[in-house]
Parts: sequence; C-alpha cells; structure tokens
Amino acid sequence: MQTIAFLFLLSCVSCGAKDDLIEEPPYEEPNEQPDELPEEQPQTTTTFKDAPYLIGCAVVPSLLQNNRMYAEVVQEEMSSITPENALKMGALSKGHGSYFWDDADYLVEYAADHQMRVHGHTLIWHTDIPGWVTRYSGTREEWIALMQEYIHEVVGRYQGRIASWDVVNEAFNDDGTYRKTIWYENIGEEYIRLAFEFAHEADPAAILFYNDYGMEYSAAKREAICTLVKDLRAEGVPVHGIGLQMHIDMYRSASDLKASIQAAADCGVWVHVSEMDVACNPEKKTDFTFTDKIAQQQKASYQAMSEALLSIPADQCFGITFWGVCDVHSWLTSAPDAPLPFDSNFEKKPAYDGLTGTFGK
Repeated sequence: MQTIAFLFLLSCVSCGAKDDLIEEPPYEEPNEQPDELPEEQPQTTTTFKDAPYLIGCAVVPSLLQNNRMYAEVVQEEMSSITPENALKMGALSKGHGSYFWDDADYLVEYAADHQMRVHGHTLIWHTDIPGWVTRYSGTREEWIALMQEYIHEVVGRYQGRIASWDVVNEAFNDDGTYRKTIWYENIGEEYIRLAFEFAHEADPAAILFYNDYGMEYSAAKREAICTLVKDLRAEGVPVHGIGLQMHIDMYRSASDLKASIQAAADCGVWVHVSEMDVACNPEKKTDFTFTDKIAQQQKASYQAMSEALLSIPADQCFGITFWGVCDVHSWLTSAPDAPLPFDSNFEKKPAYDGLTGTFGK
C-alpha cells in the first residue's frame, strides 16, 4: 500500500511540472522571412513642373546655349518660356521688311524639342522700337498699315508654334490715362483694338493678352485696364487674357496681390502673372545683404502670389512666368538684389518652397 501511495504522489508532481511548461512556452516560433527584402521606394520631390498651372521664365538664347546650369534649370523646372528680348520689335525689325529671326527661331525650336509652351513678348510697345520706326513719317493710314504688316509678319511666321502673345504692352499711365506712345500719337487709342485684330488675323488660334504693370498698386490703372478689356470684348475684339507683370517687392501686401488677380479674373479672361520677380532691395542700398529674414519675407510674397492665382477658376489660370532664371541674370542688377527663386549659383531659395508649398492646397 505504501508503494502505491508513493507512485501516485510522483505522478501528480510530474503532471504539475508539465502544465507549467505549456502555460509559459520557452520561445515563440519565428515568422517566415521572405527570400528578398522589398526595394526601398525613392523619395519624390516636388518641382515647378508639378504646379497646377504652368510655370515658366524669360530666357536668353546665348545662356541656353553656353551655360549648362542655366539650361538644366530651364529643362528640369519650366513648362513654358518667354523670349526675354528676342521677340521685341527692336530685336526683330532691322528695317522696313527686314528681319533678324535667328534668336527667336532658336527659342521656338528649343521649346518644341523640350515640350514647352512659348509665350510671345511683345508685339506693340512704346519702348525698344527700332530707329527706322521712330524716324518714320506717314499718315495715320500708313501707320496702321505699318503696324499691320509687322504683326502679320511676326505672328504669321510662328503660327501654331507660339501659343500666346502679349499684343499690346503698357498702354496706360499709373493714373489710368493713356500713355502717349508713338502708336497713340500716330493712330490714336484705336491702335489697341487694331493690334488685337491684326494678331488674330495672323493666327486665329493664338491666345492674345493685354500686358501691363501696376494693377497691384494703382486702383486707377486697374480700373482703366479692366474697362478697356471688357469694352473690347463686348465689341467682339479678340482679347483673351490680361498679363500682370508683377515686378513687385517683398513689402507688397498679399491683399494687393489678390485684388489685382481677382480684378483680372473678373473680366472673364485668362490671367497670366507674366514677368514676376520679388525685389528684396527696392531702396537700392549698395550694402544690401540677403539674410535669412529677408529670404522668409520673399518666400511669403511668392506664396501669396501663388495662393492668389489658385483662388480664381482653374480654367482662367494661364500660369506664372519669372523674369529671368536666377538672380545673377535678373534685370534688377543695377544694385544688389536677389529677386528670383534660384540664387546666383542656381540653388533653390526659400521662395521656391513658398511656391511649391501651395501646389497641394
């Protein structure tokens, strides 16, 4: 009997030890590992080509041909180009019926090779007029014929290859009165209507703009421009857009920018921020330094401009064009400044992020 009791007790102890092992297993089965680890996904970077509208810049043929970094920024970032000078009358017209096409032809072909839009700047302007025109003596009808011949020749040459044109540039003073240009003096204010009609005759598919500066700071000029555009369109004149140059400085308020963009959009036309830069040294100080604080102020200006453009209907947003590619090639070089989104070494500035940061909003 004692033997049987001992064996029973031993059996109970063994059962208790086994239960403890089951409740607390000494390890976990490893998960099955894949044969190969998944490839790391590349990081995506937002560029100007990702904008919800087209972004472009004014370009110079010789720099595209001879400056590798300049050309890389244009090709990698821009969807549109505007010839900075090559399509101005002073560059093209060398005499009555005589033209220099090389630079303009090169830029149009360059844009086609890189799938970019070309915006033509500018047909009729009071500045950059060749000497033979300033010396021209003729009747009103002869001046009209001269303008018609020139517009037909230039726009007709690039029919179907240049998508849009600044037809008339800077026709108003800041107080809203007509600027007394050579065209106004010899033809009258009707020169504006005629210029648009002649451009439309030469290329019926081209988008035609009235282009000017100052709508962001002069209510009188803004009203004059909008009244002109609305009146011409009511008469059936082919005015399709307003170009706002936007050579502004970093002190211009966001509300001023929005008001000018909205006023143009209210005309029912395309809106193009056509020559944008943001001056950081409007006082022209010789000891100017581009500090981090100034960089942030400039960034806010670029951001405000993009937000203003994005606030109007998408089918009216023609885009933004910077007047130059990088700071060193800006027209604002008479005094130290840093007006563009790329610095003089073609590096992105905070202004770049000010624009790209609005794209997903």
